Amino acid sequence: MFGKLREKFKNWTKKLSKDTEEKEEIIEEIIEEKPQGETQKQEIVEKIKVASQDKQETRSEKQIDRQLEKAKEEIENVTLPTKFDVVKQKYIPDLEKLEEIEKSLEKAKEKLEEKKAELEGKGYKEKPEEEVHCKKPFIKELDKTPKEKQGFFKKIADKVTKVKITDKEFEVYEEDLKMLLLENNVAYEVVDKIISRLKEEIVGKELLKKEIGSEVTDFFKEIIEEILVTPFSITDKIKEKGEKPYIILFCGINGTGKTTTIAKIANSLQKQNISCVLAAADTFRVASIEQINAHAEKLAIKVIAHDYGSDPAAVAFDAVKYAQKNKIDCVLIDTAGRMHSEKNLLKELEKISRVAKPDLKLFIGEAITGNDSIEQVRSFDWAIGIDGVILTKADTDEKGGTSLSVGYVTKKPILYLGTGQEYDKIIPFNKKKFIEELGL
Repeated sequence: MFGKLREKFKNWTKKLSKDTEEKEEIIEEIIEEKPQGETQKQEIVEKIKVASQDKQETRSEKQIDRQLEKAKEEIENVTLPTKFDVVKQKYIPDLEKLEEIEKSLEKAKEKLEEKKAELEGKGYKEKPEEEVHCKKPFIKELDKTPKEKQGFFKKIADKVTKVKITDKEFEVYEEDLKMLLLENNVAYEVVDKIISRLKEEIVGKELLKKEIGSEVTDFFKEIIEEILVTPFSITDKIKEKGEKPYIILFCGINGTGKTTTIAKIANSLQKQNISCVLAAADTFRVASIEQINAHAEKLAIKVIAHDYGSDPAAVAFDAVKYAQKNKIDCVLIDTAGRMHSEKNLLKELEKISRVAKPDLKLFIGEAITGNDSIEQVRSFDWAIGIDGVILTKADTDEKGGTSLSVGYVTKKPILYLGTGQEYDKIIPFNKKKFIEELGL
């Protein structure tokens, strides 16, 4: 389903790994051909020497110690300036900044020379390096360390085995990720939610470059798992209720397969020794009563029906009374399909719900609906307050985005997926299995 997204994560990983490898090569070249790191270090050391000498003439010991500590931090924190090349889509050395660093160090060196000359005019004589006083005598250690191990560019090379994904790097892939999610039938507002959560998880965090792909994919899976609510068992709900019957109301827009889905649920419950009665509360659609009767005959289940044009709430009421009288375990109420924008018909559905007082209200939608599913499910949830969702035609859906959209909007569980016309072609929704089948 989400195979393209998985490939995108792989490409992202390759790119970031390639960028870090190119950084390492650039660093090695600079260490060999342009040892600015050693030059900068030596100039900072000179600065430390003059500061230590100046300590005896004009400043307190505590002030000089702080200056020496600050200079030490400069050595430790000097980094290779780089910039992101949009055309090449990779990081390259920022030569302009390197030149600025060299110029600033030259100016600092000139000022130090002037200060040194001024002190010598006052009779000051430079002391041997070993007599330079410092709370933490790190100068000697630096001088004794082999150059190829001590250069600050080398230190950076050691650190780039870990990669920190920046805002700019994420932006390069953000639009592609959005398009892939939209192409997989994920509603736009849900796409925004997923992208912002993914950004929170990975931007600014240090990840091992060998594990970037798996880390990003794991974050994505966690976000999907957060969105989808863990489904409950209808059978358990029926058994938990003390008195009979347990009443289930089915609703949805036209053509989603409500009646067939009801027959599938009835067949499943019968196999678990749960008796059922069907309420033909769709008194509007032509041949709707004949359709539910045909299913009932195959399953040997009683149907409560009135004439076409009758009050559907009355049909539901009579079905509940029949179940109470005959000690039937469960009442399954079929309703007419109605568009989510038809306010009068939604009020009619609300009346059915108010009269029948269902224990469970289920929305039946199509797995291939995509972005439209949000407005549909919101309208029905607003009208009667749905408790769960069943998605039909899941066998024709290779994307899976509708499940994410419906789960995010309703904060209600998806209970079943319809996978065909036969009665056994309905499977309980499993979050972990669904995420695996996305192909991430």
